[in-house]
Amino acid sequence: MATAHIAAQPGDFAPAVLMPGDPRRAQRIAEAILEDPRLVTDVRGMLGFTGTIDGRPLSVMGSGMGQPSCTIYASELFGQFGVERIIRVGTAGGIAEQVAVGDVVIATGAHTDSSMNQLRIPGVNFSAVADFHLADAAWRAAQDPASGIRGRVHAGPIISRDHFYLTPEGQTDGLARYGTLCVEMEAAALYGVAAEFGAQALAVLTVSDHLLDHSQDMTSQERETRFQDSLTLAVAAALS
Repeated sequence: MATAHIAAQPGDFAPAVLMPGDPRRAQRIAEAILEDPRLVTDVRGMLGFTGTIDGRPLSVMGSGMGQPSCTIYASELFGQFGVERIIRVGTAGGIAEQVAVGDVVIATGAHTDSSMNQLRIPGVNFSAVADFHLADAAWRAAQDPASGIRGRVHAGPIISRDHFYLTPEGQTDGLARYGTLCVEMEAAALYGVAAEFGAQALAVLTVSDHLLDHSQDMTSQERETRFQDSLTLAVAAALS
């Protein structure tokens, strides 16, 4: 039955959901890759669609921006609608020198400055990690010439921050020294919710700008359109 934030019924969502932050991007993805996509929820403008790819069911739904919003939708999808895996498809800011604008990052784990996961297990620093099988499926697809991946793909840790504009002095440089590839705002919470529900989660991210070199940053329009490589890997993971 419908929840406070999702106006859908049991069976409306596929076992696998692609989850961009922007609901408009969710609509574009659904219309681009799904056969006969149908709108299954639109509460607060957070659009969700279900269709098929080669006869296999797949859903796409927005999460909004930030870890609290992502947590709400992921919790309801896992807990109330029978969803088994969520693959976040989003953008990120590069941190590591070897990561360039336009590259794709498969986030195997997510540091965070948020308290979202600190409250899960008293006295424990929760490790927010991706599902190994989903990450492996995405990585194998990236190595397959038939997948059509045009850019470079990296796999490794990222950071999910609560603030977009506020960054403590020296933190980005420190993260780079410790091998952090990029920054975004949802994955750590998504990984925590998946662990809570015994489900699977992964984030596949397009690097849209670089925190240490802004000379090649994407425009707002490019952020909305240059995600084909990450979408291909996300679909491979979702249907694996």
